[in-house]
Amino acid sequence: MPKASEIKKNMAVDYDGKTFIVKDIERSVPQGRAGGSLYRMRMYDVVTGRKVDETFKDSEMIGLADLIRRPAMFSYEDGDEYVFMDNEDYTPYNLNKSAIEEEMLFINEETTGIQVILVNDAPVALDLPTNVELEVIETDPSIKGASATSRNKPATLSTGAIVQVPEHISTGDRIKVNVEERKFAGRADK
Repeated sequence: MPKASEIKKNMAVDYDGKTFIVKDIERSVPQGRAGGSLYRMRMYDVVTGRKVDETFKDSEMIGLADLIRRPAMFSYEDGDEYVFMDNEDYTPYNLNKSAIEEEMLFINEETTGIQVILVNDAPVALDLPTNVELEVIETDPSIKGASATSRNKPATLSTGAIVQVPEHISTGDRIKVNVEERKFAGRADK
C-alpha cells in the first residue's frame, strides 16, 4: 500500500469501502506542525460519480483499487457520452461527457497514447499521455523577431482549450501541450 504522498492524479484508490478515482491533489505544509505535509484529494466514486474531498497525512497508507488500463483512441460522440475504441480488440468504451470534460480539452481523433481505466470491467476514467500535439486555431498575430523567451499570449487550440504560448507562435502552428500542467511544451515535430 502506498503512502498518501505517493498517490498521483487518476490513480484508483479504495477508501471507505468504495473505489474512487483521484482527480486533483493539493499539498500543504501547515506551519508549526511537527508532522509532515497534508494532501487534500478530490476523488470521484467510480460507480455513482459522487465527489469526495478528503485530507490525508503524508505517511497515511491508502489502498490502491484493482483496475485495468487499456490502450484506446477517441472514436465519436454519442449523446451524453464519448466513445473510445480499444486499440487491440476494438471493444467500445462509453464514458459520460461530464466525467471526462477536462480531459476532452486535450483529445481529438489524432491523439495517441490514451488509456481507458476499467474497474470491474466498467470504463470509469481516462489516462492521457504527458504531452499531446494540437493545432492553434486562433491567436494574436506573431511578432517578427519575437524570441522564444519573450512574453506569452493566449491561443485557442483545435479542441477548444486555451493555453498561453510564446509570441512567435501563430495560427495554424502545431504545438505540444503538457496535459497535467496545461502549458505550452514546444512546437510539434512536422
